[in-house]
Amino acid sequence: MQVKEMTCIRCPLGCALKAVTDEDGNITVTGNTCGRGAEYARNELTDPRRMVTSTVRIQGRKGQMVSVKTARDIPKGKIMECMEALRQVEAVPPVKIGDVLVKDIAGTGVDIVATNQAE
Repeated sequence: MQVKEMTCIRCPLGCALKAVTDEDGNITVTGNTCGRGAEYARNELTDPRRMVTSTVRIQGRKGQMVSVKTARDIPKGKIMECMEALRQVEAVPPVKIGDVLVKDIAGTGVDIVATNQAE
């Protein structure tokens, strides 16, 4: 039996979760106030994922950046590879919110999209 304690990050409540994995691989979660907490704990134990937010340079505009994020969660183990790839990116203006700036970042199948605009 394996026990892991964690804080849920799926909503503002920040529930203190306790996830117990039995010998058959079944996961029991306690401490959650909503269903999202139980889902979060199970995913965290089997396939942890995170959204990535960052900035990229704007081509031709020294020191100016545009904010970006992953279109959905990526595997937690790919975050550093994603950030390294973003260091090489320069957005070509004009950039609008929702524009795809990088397709399939770090081989995750997830795109990087702009969360701000740059004219």
